[in-house]
Amino acid sequence: MGSKLLFVVTEDWYFVSHRLALGAAAVHLGYEVVVATRVRNHGEAILNAGIRLIPFELSRRSGNPFKEILNLLRLYRSESPQIIHHVALKPVIYGSIAAWLAGSSAMVNAISGLGWMFTSRKRIVRMLQPLIRWIMAKVLNQEASITIIQNTQDRELLCHAGVDAKHIRLIPGAGVDINVYHPVPEQPGIPCVMLVGRMLWDKGVGEFVEAARMLFDQGVRARFVLVGDIDSANPAAIPESVLLDWHGRWGVDYWGRREDMPKVWQSAHIACLPSYREGMPKSLLEAAACGLPIVTTDAPGCREVIADGQEGLLVQPNDARSLARAIKCLIEKPELRRTMGAKARKRAETVFCQERVIAATLKIYEELLASKFVHEENTGHRR
Repeated sequence: MGSKLLFVVTEDWYFVSHRLALGAAAVHLGYEVVVATRVRNHGEAILNAGIRLIPFELSRRSGNPFKEILNLLRLYRSESPQIIHHVALKPVIYGSIAAWLAGSSAMVNAISGLGWMFTSRKRIVRMLQPLIRWIMAKVLNQEASITIIQNTQDRELLCHAGVDAKHIRLIPGAGVDINVYHPVPEQPGIPCVMLVGRMLWDKGVGEFVEAARMLFDQGVRARFVLVGDIDSANPAAIPESVLLDWHGRWGVDYWGRREDMPKVWQSAHIACLPSYREGMPKSLLEAAACGLPIVTTDAPGCREVIADGQEGLLVQPNDARSLARAIKCLIEKPELRRTMGAKARKRAETVFCQERVIAATLKIYEELLASKFVHEENTGHRR
């Protein structure tokens, strides 16, 4: 059996959506792959990929940090992995502390977005920022540790916090399977503008619905479809009552979570995500692979997916009026939609395809194992 690779992820659905293909590729290369996560509805998909599954509860919001770090420490000592791959901010921080206490495991820390920690205007966050920077620098500067970020601004924030650039790698998101997500001829009928993501205020869902209302009042005929879960564990979650109140008004439809996303995207004419900030939004990568023009914000993570006026249009965050203008432009110009959609597909093929992302991540595993082997040889601490 090869080196043991342990993923630590809060939710099984997130691992399946964003890391299952990576885990399967590691299995194919001979790694023993294990996933520790909260098991709900996607355990079978993980097991079917040849990956061992450990039910593990790690709260996404509140919780006793000392207890959770201790539970992670016990997990790491029990499993003794050669590489631990932490996914998302809480597993990264708590897991890095636990891995340091356990000793000797190499770490990959995948952060999808962290700007709010350093840019939030909330008083409590501003008071904690010096401590947050100190903790980030301590946990991410460990010897056999590499942090993967998804956009350049997050890299700058980490470096400013004191994380050495040698421990940082930029990989643009989880990638997209361009064979599963592919273009089809544009569907006839009323244009469909689609927002795919968790139903959170900071995804710009409110601005999306307000833009729909503005265009409806102007007599613009279009459907505005919301696709995604209600993430009740997130403080920015939109209540179900609000979503149901929107449904059926101003051309807005709320579809909830869907498992057939390639087919769902292929029913759309325009992809939209007016988010305030992202790491690298997987939904827009999927939309690009399906050859859709994109309307998104000039915000970290979003602006990296398209070039304004090429694959789509950029608008300012928190600006429903400019969002409505951009959407109206694409609704009224089908030829522009097709031109931008073709460019979006090309960008997905050359920049965001899943194979490139997986290859870059596997290279990091190899780099860590090689450096860890050299370190242990030099210090005489080989296990």
